[in-house]
Order: sequence, then C-alpha cells, then structure tokens
Amino acid sequence: MGGCASKDKAKTEATGANGSNTPAPATNEDDVKSEDTMVDQAVLDKLEAGYAKLAASDSKSLLKKFLTKEVFDNLKTKKTPSFGSSLLDVIQSGLENHDSGVGIYAPDAEAYSVFADLFDPIIEDYHGGFKKTDKHPPKDWGDVDTLGNLDPAGEYIISTRVRCGRSLEGYPFNPCLTEAQYKEMEEKVSSTLSGLEGELKGQFYPLTGMTKEVQQKLIDDHFLFKEGDRFLQAANACRFWPTGRGIYHNDAKTFLVWCNEEDHLRIISMQMGGDLGQVYRRLVTAVNDIEKRIPFSHDDRLGFLTFCPTNLGTTVRASVHIKVPKLAADRAKLEEVAGKYNLQVRGTRGEHTEAEGGVYDISNKRRMGLTEYEAVKEMHDGIAELIKLESSL
Repeated sequence: MGGCASKDKAKTEATGANGSNTPAPATNEDDVKSEDTMVDQAVLDKLEAGYAKLAASDSKSLLKKFLTKEVFDNLKTKKTPSFGSSLLDVIQSGLENHDSGVGIYAPDAEAYSVFADLFDPIIEDYHGGFKKTDKHPPKDWGDVDTLGNLDPAGEYIISTRVRCGRSLEGYPFNPCLTEAQYKEMEEKVSSTLSGLEGELKGQFYPLTGMTKEVQQKLIDDHFLFKEGDRFLQAANACRFWPTGRGIYHNDAKTFLVWCNEEDHLRIISMQMGGDLGQVYRRLVTAVNDIEKRIPFSHDDRLGFLTFCPTNLGTTVRASVHIKVPKLAADRAKLEEVAGKYNLQVRGTRGEHTEAEGGVYDISNKRRMGLTEYEAVKEMHDGIAELIKLESSL
C-alpha cells in the first residue's frame, strides 16, 4: 500500500475498498520506529510482481519506457519524508493499467524530488525536452488582448475551452489527504468562490448530499465529474468519495471550478464558438482573483504543482472541439500538422475516446518550459493552420 495511504486506520480501510492496495501487515513495537523510513515487505513484494508484469507486457506507457531495472532497484525502498509515499504510490496506476499513456502520479509534492530518477525523464519526454537542468519560467499571462476569434464565421470550431490546475499550499495530493482535510479544503474553496463577482459570480454545488435534480442538471451541462475513472482509482485518488468534492459555475455557465477531482482545483473557462481571446481573458481574471485569496503550491523548477506530471508548469490546457472532416479522413496528415505545433489530438469526449462525426478535441501538449501565454499561443497558431488546411482541401 505504500506510504501515505497507511498513515491511519481509517485510511487503510478506505484504500482496501477499491482493491488497488493490500493492507500492510500488522507491525509490532520494534517495527514502528523504522516504519517511517522503511518500505514494508508487502509493498516490496507488490512492486516486484507489478514490475515483472509491466516489463513483460507490450505497454506503450512512459512508465514502462523509463522504469529500467536500475531505476526500479534504486527507488523501490524510498519514501517521501513528510507523507511516507512509496514508489508503489507513484506507479500503481500504471502497473494496474498497462494501456496508460503515462502511468505515474505524484502522491505528494516531495515525490517529484525523491523519485526524480523516474519523474524527470518522463517529464522531459512528455513536455518536449524539458530537462532536469531546466527551470520553468515565472508565470506570465502575456497580453490577453492579442488573442482573438479563430473562427469568426463559425464554420469549424464548435467550442473553446482553457483550463488550468492548481494545488492548495500546505496540502498533499489526493492519495494522502485525510477525510478532514477534504472537508477543510472544500470549505475554503466554496467560501473563496462565493466572493467572486461580475461575470464570474455563481454557485457552488457540493457532491455530498446533491439532489438528483441538481445532479441531472450538471450532467446535462456536461459539468459533472464522476467517480470511477480507473486510472485515478488505481492511483488511490478517489478515497472518501464524494467528501470534499464539488462544482462551481457562474450564471452564464462559461466559468467552472472543479474541487478535488484529479487536482485540488481545476479552473475552467469555456464557451461555444472560436473566440479564444474571450475565453482566455475570463480564465486569467478568475485565476488572478482566486490566487489573491488562496495560496497555491508552486515550485521554482517545476512551476505550479499538480498530481499528474503531464500538467506541471503552466498547467494550462487550451482546447477546441473542431470539425475537420477532410483532414479527419487523413488522420496521419492531421497528426503531422498537430505534431508540428505540439498539439494533442483526442476523441470528442477527451482521452481514450473516439472522434464522433469528425469532431476532435485538439489542445496544446506542452505545459512546461514556456509561459502560460506561449502555451495558449501555440494552440492558437496550430488551430489557425489546421483551419487553413481544411479550407484548402
């Protein structure tokens, strides 16, 4: 079960529930002293077995690519100092789901340094060459007025969305949170968001005790996140569900905050059509406003800290739902152009889904080593190029 999940009995019971962890053997008095620095035998056995299976599999995950025997042997007995997270806490999602694209999560912020031999090459590979000697630049939203509408005639872009992730300072990530911390965070977040004004003004809906009507309304608006994503479940990120989880949206339904889904906060700005400028400006206003009230976890080298290493740095994902039927007929061409602009092409409903009716979800892929503005600009330029190509075919 690794570390943070075995800190107290309540947690142990909760983690056993989803089957992704084996309860740790009972410790006697002599073992207790070493418990915080030693990884127990049950965890080591589970790691060895999981590693052997992954090595023999045809998994294409970044975990398999970079978890060499040498790296594995070097890290398997380590734990993070504050939360006692082990290598198993970091890699169990990828060990369980061989179809993962990445396969690792950081149970707490210290995991990024304790398990750097594994995180650093994965981060470099995913974020287009962000090396372990590189430093993420300071936050810079740029000149928000330089981005406009990518599709004024409304022919190609169905909707536009820009989101970022944030973690609250002083709290670990999902697998290490106690039930009390979940409640405390939800209280902080809902009271902060209730202070938002103007176009951002709205309402917070806690998942706990949510009525069927409200639930249905949020599902119809595609706002509600659900428990049971197997990648997150295996990473132990769904404990004490639905405690501490909630959704905020403004009256116009163009601004949304998820509390304690994958990250502590997912701040989302979106609307129909292709006006990226308007969507981006709204997000920047909101993040700056929330940041004045809640301190966020930030690292000098890695930028804003998140649960999944793919979201580090700017944490910004700018995306459009776009209809490009001619390019869609030649997926290789679509991928080629996307690759040139560091864009990621996903199915209509995001990761692990198909494109429905030639509609793709296309977003910036790199989130590290560039500023927030540059990340969004990369998506802007790539989408402009795809539209140009589609209209010329």
